[in-house]
Amino acid sequence: MREKIEKREELFLSEYATKAVNTKGRLVDEPKCPMRTDFQRDRDRIIYSKAFRRLKNKTQVFFSPEGDHYRTRLTHTLDVSQVARSIARGLDLNEDLAEAIALGHDLGHTPFGHSGEAVLNRLAPNGFKHNEQSLRVVDVLENDGNGLNLTFEVRDGILNHKKNCHPATLEGQAVSIADRIAYLNHDIEDAISAGIISEGDLPEETAVLGNNSKERINTMITSICRISEGKNFVEMESEVKEATEKLREFMFQRVYLTPEARSEEGKADRMISTMYKYFCENVKQLPEMYVKLLDRFPLETVVCDYISSMTDRYAVHVFDSLFVPKGFLLQ
Repeated sequence: MREKIEKREELFLSEYATKAVNTKGRLVDEPKCPMRTDFQRDRDRIIYSKAFRRLKNKTQVFFSPEGDHYRTRLTHTLDVSQVARSIARGLDLNEDLAEAIALGHDLGHTPFGHSGEAVLNRLAPNGFKHNEQSLRVVDVLENDGNGLNLTFEVRDGILNHKKNCHPATLEGQAVSIADRIAYLNHDIEDAISAGIISEGDLPEETAVLGNNSKERINTMITSICRISEGKNFVEMESEVKEATEKLREFMFQRVYLTPEARSEEGKADRMISTMYKYFCENVKQLPEMYVKLLDRFPLETVVCDYISSMTDRYAVHVFDSLFVPKGFLLQ
């Protein structure tokens, strides 16, 4: 079955696509799966990882929003996967590789979104970036400290999914641009639901993209496929790219950096800072797996591993258990 899929890739994918048979391999060699290509196997390993499951209770933009339809880090990840697969399909790239990268790109995100990331970046001696932590999750932390042993192409795409990075594959480029398409449009929907902005507030220059998220996403993907088909790059047409950048600037000014979106940021900062200091001073209070990691990595790195792995809810629970007094039960 695997060989059948690999032959199909050779016949039907673009000359610029990354074929599974041409993978640069894994950190540790292992026998091939008889049913799945290496990229399909990587996708499955990510889906069944603990870090992937935890994304459902991690903040996207709004901390613990009251409502059933706000995005979480998991729904964002699924959005990115869908957009990346649409781009890959339109350009005859490897959908399996794009999907695997997309599903793994945010595994290293902290509780409380980019606010939590900023705190750890300030506290850790070597800084903290969620894309680097996502790679560390799949290389080291998953599978009880043994990692998932993913292929080079998936690992590269995870590490280099941020805007100013340079993925080695077109599938990685597709995920990077899909990430921006997904978070911009779906964060707009959440901000409108929260009453922070309305559709009418969006800059006039972005009208070329469409009148709602569905139209904007379709315009962006179509633009990418139109200009990138048969080319060794993945990007938007200039007019659409400029409108997208204008939309991004608007979101930072009116949503991401506003008091509404950052109302709980100070509390999250104090919580994470306090826990970071506590675990650096009380190593034995770390879970057993993280204590074992101290044989291989510096203390500050392992403390970041533990805190960044937490969901929003679990971070609050740990903080409460450590620092909030419990009442006595009187008989």
